[in-house]
Amino acid sequence: MMAVQLELWQLITLLLTFFGACATVVRVFLAQTQRHLDMRFNTLEDANRQEAGQWQRIERELMELRANLPVEYVRREDYTRGQSVIEAKLDGLASKLENAQLRGLIGGNHG
Repeated sequence: MMAVQLELWQLITLLLTFFGACATVVRVFLAQTQRHLDMRFNTLEDANRQEAGQWQRIERELMELRANLPVEYVRREDYTRGQSVIEAKLDGLASKLENAQLRGLIGGNHG
């Protein structure tokens, strides 16, 4: 059997080297994890910016629609009311023409 003898300073150096290597591995792992998280957060921020831009576009389009809607859209009740006014005027004109015909002012014998 072979025996290995180490002096105290050799043991301390060996332990420091081992713990230094472990610390380096942990640092590299943490750096990679940090890089990965940074990339992921940047991706999420880009997606959020794009989504915010899309929402702003939708909001702008909605405001344009709200501004143009009264100009381009006539409610059924408004149309019916306008139609009723026109029909009442036409009825009044027809009555006047009938009265004029009955009195012989239009299309009758004048002489």
